Amino acid sequence: MSEKKEEKKEKKVKAKEPKPKLKKEVKKASKKPVKKAVKKQSVKKEKNIHASGKRKTAIARATLRVGTGKIRINSKLLDSYQPRLAREKILEAIKLSQVRNVDINVKVIGGGIMGQAEAARLAISRALVEHTPSLKKTFLDYDRNLLVADVRRKEPSKPNSHGKARAKRQKSYR
Repeated sequence: MSEKKEEKKEKKVKAKEPKPKLKKEVKKASKKPVKKAVKKQSVKKEKNIHASGKRKTAIARATLRVGTGKIRINSKLLDSYQPRLAREKILEAIKLSQVRNVDINVKVIGGGIMGQAEAARLAISRALVEHTPSLKKTFLDYDRNLLVADVRRKEPSKPNSHGKARAKRQKSYR
């Protein structure tokens, strides 16, 4: 039994001794700090503005950056966006703002054609307001839905209503 006690004591003593440093730590400690020559660049960081918009089940994410005035929706130029009514809805915010020196990329998923157009319109107008805060009053006076999302959604279908949300089967007591 005395041998076991002695082994335990030896282990405790070893545990209290400081552990040797790893090779990596020794190398890091021995290295002297080296000053590197840094070139100063006069590159101005471009500010990207991200905004999102929703309409029914469509979700749009818009990215606005300083550029030449190109507007893309799902990687396609707005000029080729169909139908024309949807294109005009999206252009409303841009025509009101009269901002020409920004590129806008919009990615839209879900929903139908008009739902996607209205979601993109909301995202674009929110990004423009973040870029130029003075546009907020102009947009709100023209159409509140340019900045505030329409929260109406489809009513869920109920059981025993043959596919519709409210219509029920007609009862007959004969």
